[in-house]
Amino acid sequence: MSYSHGPDLRSRIVRHLERFPVLPIADEELKKAAVAIVVGPGTKDGEACTLLTLRPRTIKRHSSQFALPGGRLDAGETSIAAALRELEEELGLSLPASCVLGSLDDYPTRSGFRITPVVVWCETEMALTPDPAEVDTVYRIPLSELDSPDIPILSPPAEGDRPVLSMLLPALSREMFAPTAAILFQFREVALRGMTTRVAQYDQPAFAWR
Repeated sequence: MSYSHGPDLRSRIVRHLERFPVLPIADEELKKAAVAIVVGPGTKDGEACTLLTLRPRTIKRHSSQFALPGGRLDAGETSIAAALRELEEELGLSLPASCVLGSLDDYPTRSGFRITPVVVWCETEMALTPDPAEVDTVYRIPLSELDSPDIPILSPPAEGDRPVLSMLLPALSREMFAPTAAILFQFREVALRGMTTRVAQYDQPAFAWR
């Protein structure tokens, strides 16, 4: 499958997202959050990539964990507006709402959030200025790395019967776990492959519960 950054890839993602029946979560006890899955130019051979961050050790929530750009919704804010705002605040990448291609299922976290993933297209080179208070490292993940047959990795949970989902990508130094791994797995299955794959049933490791 080709992952060259260009109109063909963009059209494929749009087509797949348009026919995907998104499942929202209506639980009002969960705090609303949104993340941006950015598809933009990569660093080699014209392949597209997506942006991933490592949170700094000094941050209060989920320190030293891999994360997509995103955060909690402000009062009266939509998921799209929050994802684009957080993208600009965390990475200095400003994109208009017209760049949004669609969204994926809400994912409920152990820490009490309902995450809405928003897929965003970046047409031009991504010049980033990460905020060191929120981002330790930025990774540009080639989309071909998500196409590995070794994804996902499913492990026994700390409690209950929901398996923990993770993935190991060559661009990263260590294993990445749900919720970020679950969201990127669904992005691969739905946006890139055109499948109807759900991920809310997969759990997070105990260290990500707080």
